[in-house]
Amino acid sequence: MFNKLKEKLKNWTQKLSQKAEEEAEEEIKEKVREELEETKKSEKELKREEKEEKEQKKKEKKDAKEKKRQEKREEKEKKIVLKEEETEEEKKKGIFQKFGEKISKVKISEKEFDVYGEELEMLLLENNVALEVAEKIVRDLKKKIVNEELLKKEIESEINESFKDIIRDILIEPPNLAVEIKDKFLSSNEPYVILFCGINGTGKTTTIAKIAENLKHREISCVIAAGDTFRAASIEQIKTHGERIGVKVIAHDYGSDPASVGFDAIQYAKKNKINCVLIDTAGRMHTQKNLIREMEKIVKVCKPDKKVFVGESITGNDAIEQVRSFDEAIGIDGIVLTKADIDEKGGTALSVGYVTKKPILYLGTGQEYNKIEPFDKEKFIERLGL
Repeated sequence: MFNKLKEKLKNWTQKLSQKAEEEAEEEIKEKVREELEETKKSEKELKREEKEEKEQKKKEKKDAKEKKRQEKREEKEKKIVLKEEETEEEKKKGIFQKFGEKISKVKISEKEFDVYGEELEMLLLENNVALEVAEKIVRDLKKKIVNEELLKKEIESEINESFKDIIRDILIEPPNLAVEIKDKFLSSNEPYVILFCGINGTGKTTTIAKIAENLKHREISCVIAAGDTFRAASIEQIKTHGERIGVKVIAHDYGSDPASVGFDAIQYAKKNKINCVLIDTAGRMHTQKNLIREMEKIVKVCKPDKKVFVGESITGNDAIEQVRSFDEAIGIDGIVLTKADIDEKGGTALSVGYVTKKPILYLGTGQEYNKIEPFDKEKFIERLGL
């Protein structure tokens, strides 16, 4: 999962770290050269002063002033003797000791980062990261590491830690759905209603069955509403899922009003003290205005506690545009991304929450009913290799 993005980020971080180290070493070498030059100049200056004082000594009279000057000369001569006794090796050693601490630290310049920042933005875009998210990552990373003193041996880990902080900020913390369902039922004795929407072919119906199975293991009872009364064999499909996982399915005939199917499922849940109602709906393109209006009617009749968009992790920016459109129409509350197990890029999962300001609730990770997991920010960061 997310192997391509993981590898690209790792390679980019290593390249930037190596470049920063090379720049730092070159800077130290230059400073050492400058210091050696300064030392040589100082020696010449001392010898020149010695020569001038010797000439001055011949010209000056032996009076009280000369005596004072003689004392000064003697003091300087002592300094010169001490300076001459210092070997060339000791001089160099002193210079390196002076810069020793700086050698262990590096700074990434703004110019240097900008070169690699463009490369980072491109690799993020190539891996399905939305433009505004890619720009935010590059901008925030620049603020965190440019002109900051970083330990040479830890520069790569420092960049990775900065990446982690930025991604934590981008990802939206999902609510604990199981806790919300239980809290509502305990406080009002009313079922928690979740409406699922999305385009055709994203695995929405199977996802509903997976979530019902997941909630069962958390001691939450469910009923499913077969609200897709349009697609051929959709009702039979969801009934088969219900039988396999032991969950009741409320269904009407094909062509029935999906809002009435959802309403009946809610009434059934109230009568039978069931904790949660999961309402399936027909897949529809976000551009089909008449079907979107039908979705608005279902929302009005069923009054769901959560409206959840189901999309494919592998579709990249298409999924982001779909979420935006459904959000504008009915105001979604959360997202489920299917096929995350075969998503080599990972950019959709990184982007969709930030762009829409809606949390990812679950990731679908396979075909079996247990192949779904509540979204976890830290686990996601770990999968990116950070």
